Amino acid sequence: MSKFIDLSVKGALGDESKWFEYIGGIKAAHAGFVDYDGAKVELRKVLVSAIEKRIPEHHFGIFFSGGVDSSFIAQVCKNKNANFTCYTVGFSDKNMAIPPDIIYSRKVAKDLDLNYVEKIYNESEAEKIIEEVVKILPKPKEFGIDFFVKVGVGAVILAAKKLADDSVFFSGLGSEEIFAGYQRHSEANDVDDECWNGLKMMWQRDILRDVSIANAADIDFRLPFLDEDVIKSAMKISSDHKINDKFKKIVLREIAELEGLSHEFAWRKKQGAQYGSKFDKAIARIAKKKGFKLKKDYLRNLVD
Repeated sequence: MSKFIDLSVKGALGDESKWFEYIGGIKAAHAGFVDYDGAKVELRKVLVSAIEKRIPEHHFGIFFSGGVDSSFIAQVCKNKNANFTCYTVGFSDKNMAIPPDIIYSRKVAKDLDLNYVEKIYNESEAEKIIEEVVKILPKPKEFGIDFFVKVGVGAVILAAKKLADDSVFFSGLGSEEIFAGYQRHSEANDVDDECWNGLKMMWQRDILRDVSIANAADIDFRLPFLDEDVIKSAMKISSDHKINDKFKKIVLREIAELEGLSHEFAWRKKQGAQYGSKFDKAIARIAKKKGFKLKKDYLRNLVD
């Protein structure tokens, strides 16, 4: 098991079978949905507690994107007078627009008066990060979209870590699953089942990636959205209060506003880390520059 991934999540993050057992145990104890107003009060309480109990005594970082997940974590940490810095990265080169995550992170940091550090990586800098991430990640069986996403998200994490001396970082990992934040939740016949299935599949899709990067980069991830009490509380709330035709993660956005986050930031619609940072564009541009027709061919070349 990794030494650097939220040890408070019952050791489940270091082994796939233990992760299945962890999520399966929570699901088995699930007794159905409860009254929304009361459930939201409970969820707010356990979310704040999950963040608060993970705050170290020393300075720490937050992987920051200006989205509701990281902004909520920052708001709670600010309310607790914690000693932290928010780190945001993006890619832009040769007349490209500033990445949206940089734009919004600046706004949120100013609004909340946060300690904030950013870096916009150029093509040559991004290439080094991407190559490093590919070497860190386990070799994939297939070089499809899943590996492309892992490299893109991993590049954002590693690029942000390089800005900091901190080893402890808060991450919003897990929020998309418990609050129905993905497009597949919009398309699912049963959103609640899709949340459970998504939680179960996180180990291969997300956790193995982050464990690998954590070990390589000496990162101690703090993952409040994967706290057992948070998952239990979130899954008591029907999907009707998580997702509709206009918004995803509705209950989290409402709680974020109650905790003090401005409406503009609580209800910001954003893309995944690799898109909001534009590291996906970096991979595409570098692949083309090196003569590869497809991004997967470029990444396969880095592995081989």
